[in-house]
Amino acid sequence: MKRILNTILVVAALFTLTSCEDYLETNSPSVVDRDFVFQNEESARAALYYGYSTLQNCRSLHSVGFFWTPIWGSDIEDAQDSYSEGSAGCLEKTFYPTGTANYNINSGEGTEVFEQLYNTIAVANSLITSYEAMANFESEIMTDEPNSLSDIYGQAVALRATCYYELCRWYGDVPHSLVAGQQAQGLTSRYAIYDYHVKKLIEVEPHMFRPGEGTTRADVMNRTYVQGLIGRICLYNGGYLTRRTDLGADFYVDGDGNVLSFDDWSVEKNGAVYGRRSDWKEVFAIGKQYLQELANNSGSVVLHTTDPRGEKVGDRTYGNPFQYTFQQMHAGDNITLADESIYEIPMMYLHGSDRPAYIGRPSSGGNGGAPCVACGQDRVNAHFYYGWFDNNDMRRDASVCVTGSTGGGQEKMQSFERSAWGAGCGPGTNKWDWNRLPSPDTSSYGTSGINVSYMRISDAYLMLAEICAALGDDATAKTYLGKVHHRAFPGNNDPNFNTYITECGGLYKAVIKERALEFVGEGDRRWTLIRTGMLPEAAVQVRKDMTKLIDDVVAQGYHEFANGNQIPAYVWTKQVDARAQYGYRLTAQCPDESDPVLFPGWRGQHDDWGGLIPSYASVTATNVAIKGLFEYIAPGSEEAQALEAEGYVQTPWAVDMNKHRESYATKLLAGYTDQDLAAKNPPIYLKPYLAKVVLNSKISNGYGFRQE
Repeated sequence: MKRILNTILVVAALFTLTSCEDYLETNSPSVVDRDFVFQNEESARAALYYGYSTLQNCRSLHSVGFFWTPIWGSDIEDAQDSYSEGSAGCLEKTFYPTGTANYNINSGEGTEVFEQLYNTIAVANSLITSYEAMANFESEIMTDEPNSLSDIYGQAVALRATCYYELCRWYGDVPHSLVAGQQAQGLTSRYAIYDYHVKKLIEVEPHMFRPGEGTTRADVMNRTYVQGLIGRICLYNGGYLTRRTDLGADFYVDGDGNVLSFDDWSVEKNGAVYGRRSDWKEVFAIGKQYLQELANNSGSVVLHTTDPRGEKVGDRTYGNPFQYTFQQMHAGDNITLADESIYEIPMMYLHGSDRPAYIGRPSSGGNGGAPCVACGQDRVNAHFYYGWFDNNDMRRDASVCVTGSTGGGQEKMQSFERSAWGAGCGPGTNKWDWNRLPSPDTSSYGTSGINVSYMRISDAYLMLAEICAALGDDATAKTYLGKVHHRAFPGNNDPNFNTYITECGGLYKAVIKERALEFVGEGDRRWTLIRTGMLPEAAVQVRKDMTKLIDDVVAQGYHEFANGNQIPAYVWTKQVDARAQYGYRLTAQCPDESDPVLFPGWRGQHDDWGGLIPSYASVTATNVAIKGLFEYIAPGSEEAQALEAEGYVQTPWAVDMNKHRESYATKLLAGYTDQDLAAKNPPIYLKPYLAKVVLNSKISNGYGFRQE
């Protein structure tokens, strides 16, 4: 291991010495000496790992997103901050409500991502070019069976394809550099880019190992991931995208240079239209083939339909296979990977991780707290938490939580006050939580070491279901939708599955809703709305839904959803000693919904903050008991008075949304209005290129953005 690490350092030095110091040229230089890299397999693998490290360090892309745009800017997810047209992140996530012409093109979180992705591409290009120049490339490397060198080559191709997938997703059309030392200038049609990389991934896929084959694990890009990536790219390549109209009639071509035709939903505005390529079914058919191959043989990756921990351990109830995969991510080491992960981006323990620091269950504690700060940049819209989940769906409590942590060893009820750093703003994402780490080091908020699960097998199954439903293969679509849906219910069975599909409006819409239920808080929904063409309607509908919710709470003290749940103006809470009552503080699957400490499930506090931080050993009232969370209790009623006699306190809940109506309702996705929907205007969701890139790379901004 030490020798490998030393080799990585040498390769890193080569990159540092030969990389372009000033990114104004958007250059993709040759940065690896072929003789050095291929003196043995170990040095080639070290060069590859250096490429992985550049992707790992690009945290603004894979971990939190540009200004947390994808986890802020959907119809089911929200932010912790108040709406402000002075915030670049607010403008980006709400689709530029003040327009794009005056937007500062050098503002916003993650402005370095464009540069960082091309740095990773430079590493991959150097490896790929060196491989393909070898005299024995076809005869000894690309053999009938995968081998170590062909697998390294395949990983480099997958790494590069992943970067271009992300670049096109965020920026649209981008410079396309494929050869080491080739300067990346001028724009290339995103469809040609996607076609090229799908073809290249198909070429390398048979020559790679799946997880579980030899020493291959899901912490590197593997054959199963490549099959999933082909499907993922095809969904975007054949999906609805906003494209420019100022680049010429012949600009948008496919991978063979043929000019594409489009089925457009929108009219032209801001030099852009919103539509999809007319041959999308052919694109989807490619994705279907490789996603089906993944489903047929995913290696050691598995979708758990029962909880490997069993139904009960001691007095604590489990039996939730969905939550188990996220519990695996809390191992606190670099060895354990989630069984359902096709590819995880490894994060070092005690050295960087934005989960739960920015994405996860909130904590208002500071560095060194119990637990450490988790500002919870992501929140979950109340209409989704209360109204979208079936009450038997075990994903709800594992995904969303109405409590956070004080940082002083105690659980804390969230509020709907708009605030920052771990307090207020309603329900938070519950998939990552300091309290679930076995021995969390809370000296700094970036020390959790929780990996980024970049692709899970449930994603692959739902991608396959979506493509099949779009192509009319309802039987296959229903099979793979069912695999994901049923495992979220007790006994791996939802007896109302067919009713669910009908109420969604058909199989295709059921798959899209399932993605929301499966991936809430993970930054998937915004992109799903964009590529399916559902964004315009969803952007308008969410404002209506949240406005109606707040109006009802003001008028009658609660809003009732179609599933029978009620969101009340107030709830009743009190602090309790959960350890004395149950023998533990971190709760699990709720065995009794009438128990105000155990319901909702998957919350509480670390069982032993006092053992980890002695100053909190005396804290005993660690958990919050909640009454009236899903059923209205009238203030001053006999029931309310009885609760107060037991020590419960009337606590503001949905009532506070009215004070922040703009943030919770009227300005949600404000850049796409009712008038835009009626006029069929294209949504502008893409990032502009930085001024220095525009100046030096022979490209220009579109969509109404400035050039400087």
